Order: sequence, then C-alpha cells, then structure tokens
Amino acid sequence: MESTWQITQETKVLPKLNKPIFIEGLPGIGNVGKIAVDYLVEGLKAKRIYSFFSYKFPHSVFVSEKNLIEMPRIEIFYKKSTGKGRDFLFLVGDIQPIDEDSCYSFCNEILTIIKQYNCSEVITTGGIGLQTIPDTPKIYCTSNDAELLKQYHQKSKILEKEIFGVVGPIVGVSGVLLGFGQRQGVKGVALLAETYGHPLYLGIKGAKEILKIIDKRFSLKINLQKVDKDILSLEKELLKKTAELSSEILHSTSAGAKARDKDVNYIG
Repeated sequence: MESTWQITQETKVLPKLNKPIFIEGLPGIGNVGKIAVDYLVEGLKAKRIYSFFSYKFPHSVFVSEKNLIEMPRIEIFYKKSTGKGRDFLFLVGDIQPIDEDSCYSFCNEILTIIKQYNCSEVITTGGIGLQTIPDTPKIYCTSNDAELLKQYHQKSKILEKEIFGVVGPIVGVSGVLLGFGQRQGVKGVALLAETYGHPLYLGIKGAKEILKIIDKRFSLKINLQKVDKDILSLEKELLKKTAELSSEILHSTSAGAKARDKDVNYIG
C-alpha cells in the first residue's frame, strides 16, 4: 500500500522500550478518547517521538492564543516506566484521517511502528453517541482476540458484559486499527464510552470511565479526583478547534461506534 503519510522522528535517538502498551486517543464522538489519552500524555509527562503530516489533512489551520497559525497535528508520545513496569506509546492529535484510503494507509503506518516496538497490547478508544447526556456513562469493550477480551472483563467490574446488538460499526482509527491489526497478528481492545452525541459536547464523564479502566489495568495511580479540573484546563482549546473544523472531517470519520438501540443515535 502506497503511503500518503510523512513521518518525522522528533527525538535524536529512538528510545528502547520494553514491550510497550500502545494507546490511541484521536478525536471522535464526544472526544472521550482524545480527552482521556491527552490527559495521560500530560499527566505522565510523556515525550514526543513522532509527528505525522499528509496532503490528506483538512484544508484548514487553527489560530492559536498567541494569534499565530497552527497546523492540525497527529503525534505519538512515549513514556518509559520506572522499575519493571510497562512502557507506553500514546497516539494523539487534532484530527482523524478524513477518508477510507487515508485511514487504512495511516493504520498501516501505525501498525509498522507498533510491530517495530514489539508492543504487547493495543488499546483504542472512542464514544457511543446518545441523544441525551448520560449521568453515568456505560463502558463497553470489544477486541480482536477472545482471550484478551476475557481478561478485560475479568479485571474490570465497570465494563458492560455484552456489546453485540448495542453498537454497530466502529468507525475510524479506533476500529480499523484493530481490524487491520488482527490481520497482522496484533492483539488489542477498543474501549467505548457512552456520551452525548452533539459535535460540540466534551464527554469528560466518559473519558473518566475509560481512565479508570486503564488506570486499574496498568496501576498508573491516576488521581481521579483531579481529573475534572485538569481535563478542563488541558482541553480549553478543544471546543474551539472542534467548532472550526467541519463536522464532516471530525465526525464522519470519528472514533466511535454506531449505536443500534432506537433510543440512541450516532452523530456523524
């Protein structure tokens, strides 16, 4: 597959990572995955290792608080753990690939990096869009490997046990990365949080639920009491950027799942 992606190495020397966990958090429904993984990058003080550019990027730029132009960004950060803990790679950004071809070519590039670092597990994140704001968002999990899915359900009481019949296709990188990964022997799960489906809504509640699952599985010791305040500060520009980009770009390819229940709706 011919690549449409230019990848820039942002460190002079690539780090040696010990079978890292790869966690994806690109924009999507409610931006729950982006919020959660942005928070991890900030809280763990992860370092940037790669940045991506493509002529498939949307034909728009942002204006920063400094009144300067900013291109949309997609980046990978890494965090080496202390002691014998697991290392991490985080995929974050302002946008998702905007069409099917670029989504598959992007996921192919990401899978090359995942295999290069011999990642032991992949986690993608996304939202399930509801017509109303959920008081306590339900969290669903699916996987490209039956045994890995069983592990998640055994170790997390807040995960809903059944996802079949609740959601339909998982759209964007959060779905394709796992489907494409299965063909290449890369095991992973998708964590999907219920959220309000309005394009300008920030699904902080859903992001917190996803963080709880990741925190418990990998013992990151996240201070969940601070999450609300810290996320609001971290994402103060997110609503502005979301509004500036067309809903076609952010939400027709947004990371998330189409709900099957008649009481919920997929915004995209």
